Amino acid sequence: MTDWSQQMRDRSVVETQYSTTDRLERRISIWSPGSDGIDPTALLRDSIVELHPRHAVEIGCGTGTLAAQVCRALPSCDYLATDLSPAMVATTAAHGVLAEVSDAASLPVPDGWADVVVAAWMLYHVPDLHAVLREVTRVLAPDGTFLAVTNGDTHLATLLADVGVGPAQTQFSSENGLAALEEHFQTVTRRDVHTLATFPDHETATAYLATIDPDMAVALPVFEGARQDAGYTTIFTARYPSGLPG
Repeated sequence: MTDWSQQMRDRSVVETQYSTTDRLERRISIWSPGSDGIDPTALLRDSIVELHPRHAVEIGCGTGTLAAQVCRALPSCDYLATDLSPAMVATTAAHGVLAEVSDAASLPVPDGWADVVVAAWMLYHVPDLHAVLREVTRVLAPDGTFLAVTNGDTHLATLLADVGVGPAQTQFSSENGLAALEEHFQTVTRRDVHTLATFPDHETATAYLATIDPDMAVALPVFEGARQDAGYTTIFTARYPSGLPG
């Protein structure tokens, strides 16, 4: 069984995964809303916009799609997108967003600067989760909001079972994310969202798996026609860093 938690935190693996935008774009392309009809990325965007931040920091900005959407909706917001990958930062900057290469545990902003901090689908990658969460509380204003998005252990469980490597248990998931955040914040709420992965054919599914691990792609049994596999995502909203009045 794959040690997902260790693999997803391995610095060399992460650097390879995100050295270009191709793998991430392919993974994003297969997702759509599930039975509840909610797109978690759109929900996250709307959640940020509704907060009307003056200053915002995104950790692990990826291709910059979220950052660009927020900046269009809130042109007066001072939005800084960060990522450890120069390729991701360059792609984000091409959207017209201010973007910098930065380690998640050492953000280039002063104490208490951000009204909103966002970490979407990335906290399972950091080597030291609690160091990053401490950094979030450092840069966040006392009345600010931290939005953290992750997937659950059942995310793509059927596909992973077919290649013999599931479940995808990580250090920051729908199951354990609340406990981690409660070590640093006084108030944490969650919103769970069902999603759906659609693979038109076996080739598309193996190409998707190859972006994660080529051995998984080889292990997927041949199937005819299309297949769909359920996803599971959680958006955590955390406020009031521990030690500050709630």
